Amino acid sequence: MVSIVIPVHNEERSLLPLYDRLTLVLESLRRPYEILFIDDASTDRSFELLSNLVETDAHLKVIRLRRNFGQTAALTAGFDEAKGEIVIAMDGDLQHAPEDIPALLAKIDEGYDIASGWRKDRVDNAITRKFPSRVANWLMARASGLELRDFGTTFKAYRAEILKDVHLYGELHRFIPALASFYGARVVEVPIRNTARTDGHSHYGLSRTFRVLFDILTIRFLLRYFTRPMHFFGTLGLAGTSLGGLILLFCAIEKIVTGNDIVQEHGPLMMAGALFLLAGLMMFSTGLLGEVMIRTYFESQGRRIYAVREVLTQNKPGVAGEAR
Repeated sequence: MVSIVIPVHNEERSLLPLYDRLTLVLESLRRPYEILFIDDASTDRSFELLSNLVETDAHLKVIRLRRNFGQTAALTAGFDEAKGEIVIAMDGDLQHAPEDIPALLAKIDEGYDIASGWRKDRVDNAITRKFPSRVANWLMARASGLELRDFGTTFKAYRAEILKDVHLYGELHRFIPALASFYGARVVEVPIRNTARTDGHSHYGLSRTFRVLFDILTIRFLLRYFTRPMHFFGTLGLAGTSLGGLILLFCAIEKIVTGNDIVQEHGPLMMAGALFLLAGLMMFSTGLLGEVMIRTYFESQGRRIYAVREVLTQNKPGVAGEAR
């Protein structure tokens, strides 16, 4: 079964054409499917149109959020409600072509866990969208270690079990492949079409660049130090305490050897040494608290720090072999 998850916010002019094209493509696949529209508190007639569609098509499900929570939250709501073994996320503004869905599914059928859309020929503004996006994608690839050329697009296909290991918050939906790769997900890029919006306006602009940079720092930390925060904070703590200790040791030796007034001779230097020492101790403390919180997170929720792809057992008399 295939589940199509589509966050919607003020897309009333795109919904009916999108639904018609989606239905045509999904019916041609000849496999069970469902379409989930998540209305992120639209202020236009989007929810009204979706409500009418639900009455005519049993494949549809509409989820209406209480307020505008943002795209990541809307996608998460759709993922939680999806029943399919394969989940496809896409936008509701017709910039993602439903006709590309078979290409994404083909890669999943080949054995990949995530088929990520790649807008090979973008139609966006070169200054406000293309260049910042290219820089952001390069930074994301370096930070995550996952060589994707297009992290930003929502148009992706996932195996449902992969999404169970990924918990989203903030605006981390663009990093799902990177977060899933932490658990060993196999990711492949698929070229998709990118068409210009016919109605409305984009909800994203140049102002999003700084938020993306913050997310890159977050994902870098999560992927490298999520299960061992002391390795990050401990390194900073060691650097701070070492530098501060050396400075204070220098001041103490000079005081003993020369008898000079250290406060008068090296007051700022001594102050810097004390600050480095205190900062280093604070980093050590933060690392220890992080280790305790991570242990609490995994043990209290019964979560695992690993993910099993399959289990094979040998056939025995009277017992069927098993692979799961």
